[in-house]
Amino acid sequence: MKIKCMIVDDEPIARDILKTYIDRIPEVSLVKSCINAAEAYEGLHEYAVDLVFLDIQMPVISGTEFLRSLRKPPLVVFTTAYSQYAVEGFDLNSVDYLLKPIVFERFYQAVQKAMERMQNHTQLPGKKEDVPDYLFIRQGSKLIRVNHSEISYIQAERDFCSVYIDNKRLLASLHLKILEDMLPQNKFFRVHRSYIVNMEKIAAVKGNIIELNNAEIPIGANYREHLFKKLHINAGNPVRDAPR
Repeated sequence: MKIKCMIVDDEPIARDILKTYIDRIPEVSLVKSCINAAEAYEGLHEYAVDLVFLDIQMPVISGTEFLRSLRKPPLVVFTTAYSQYAVEGFDLNSVDYLLKPIVFERFYQAVQKAMERMQNHTQLPGKKEDVPDYLFIRQGSKLIRVNHSEISYIQAERDFCSVYIDNKRLLASLHLKILEDMLPQNKFFRVHRSYIVNMEKIAAVKGNIIELNNAEIPIGANYREHLFKKLHINAGNPVRDAPR
């Protein structure tokens, strides 16, 4: 069994130590090393990650907040210098909890636990009530908190996305698929290859157009049937213009 893992830690020395330990274990391969949660979201979208070595005390988005935000989290080993977070870490069904400075023998024990967890298929899903109702979007040197309820729609723009909050627009350096995975499926829906819409913001549907209070969004042919089911619209009786 080969475990594909990712490191998420804002400390360069800590990342280097973990990489050195990973290189010493043939059964483990490092696919990405990240300095914050934003990079980690991208890594999970880009790679099939089995195990994350996740620091808890990170700026803006903590390790526990990051884990709670994932609908289908990989296995996690928390790494931190603070023992007071141990209970919270295990409440989130982490494989292990490593206190810094981490010695190789203790690191190897954590990897063995992860291998056993994978072999026995005992990983449990995250608690639904723990999933936050917000996300963070980087704007320059800071990350802006955006509540899910504030988002009207999201539009793909090549290598980034525009997130529309009422009449305000935020640029997110993330692909649309990454944002789709970060948002709750019961509230947000991909209506077009370039658009995600907040279902609660839909004012009307006219033909192949969704009308929001501040925009009109096209409905892609491949998304129409599923969208109509989500909206409880009878596809056999399409919306037509009223007779004049």
